Amino acid sequence: MIAGRDTEDRVAGGPARHVPVLLDEVMETLAPDAGEVIIDGTFGAGGYTRRILETGADVLAIDRDPRAIVRGRPLAETYGNRLTLIEGRFADLDRLAVAYGHERVNGVVLDVGVSSMQLDEADRGFAFRLDGPLDMRMGDTGATAADVVNGMEPRDLARVITVLGEERRARAVVAAIGRARAKGAITRTADLADIVAGAVGRGKPGDIHPATRTFQALRIFVNRELDELAEALAASERVLSTGGRLVVVAFHSLEDRIVKRFLAERSATRSGGSRHTPETTVAPPTFELLTRQAVMPGAAEIEANPRARSARLRAGRRTAAPPRDLDKAAIGVPTVPDWPGRM
Repeated sequence: MIAGRDTEDRVAGGPARHVPVLLDEVMETLAPDAGEVIIDGTFGAGGYTRRILETGADVLAIDRDPRAIVRGRPLAETYGNRLTLIEGRFADLDRLAVAYGHERVNGVVLDVGVSSMQLDEADRGFAFRLDGPLDMRMGDTGATAADVVNGMEPRDLARVITVLGEERRARAVVAAIGRARAKGAITRTADLADIVAGAVGRGKPGDIHPATRTFQALRIFVNRELDELAEALAASERVLSTGGRLVVVAFHSLEDRIVKRFLAERSATRSGGSRHTPETTVAPPTFELLTRQAVMPGAAEIEANPRARSARLRAGRRTAAPPRDLDKAAIGVPTVPDWPGRM
């Protein structure tokens, strides 16, 4: 299961405490300074934003979830005009920055995936462990997971679950969904979880829940998460000033592969070449790498916050080279069938 952005640590007798993943590592790499302008493209519970504001930097905080923006208002009241809350997609972060008066910014941080708060809200339909409507939308518009599960052609649905969920038994899952939806619409998370478990099998103690991969696939598909990530990386390239830092925390292999390939492509000075084709120069690099390998949480953080286990941080510093066009296929964005009304 994808860990999520600001994870929750439930305190006995009190409210949940939101714990930003890899917070110290993010701050060290992002290195915000007083007077700088930083975009937090995935505001969530505001964990990164709060720490950035404490350095004296200003923050444009973006989230497509209107509930996150509402929850952020007390923080905005504390910091006044140094914090700007924006409901929108991080794929549009460059246009949003310009709309709020910033042609260039000094840093962008993206913490990719569903937030812990969304996972813990049954009515959002993200989690199979909480029965709720089969929704999964991060915003309030577009097709729901129920629309996809009940209406998509079986062949297309199997590809979505195979590619985005990396589910080896996708055909069996889709066959079971087909039998169920022939009897009536599948509208609840618990019902879908039971259908998938019956097709995949319950597994051994300690294994992930059998519905994990299917739910992951549907959520990524409904929200266009991988396309949005690729577009956000390109938007960051356009809006960052020379010397500006891009820091991305990803939570599973599909996301991390896109970030890794984007930064590798944008920081390369020569093509790979082969014994048949010599190396050639490429366009001037738009980033220099700040992390040669992915930065991962330490044992202490994982023990305190198990949801941080799969987090991977990668980062780059913007050069003065002009931005390039985005080739999604080249950085590993998979091709899946589209669906009318998808966000």
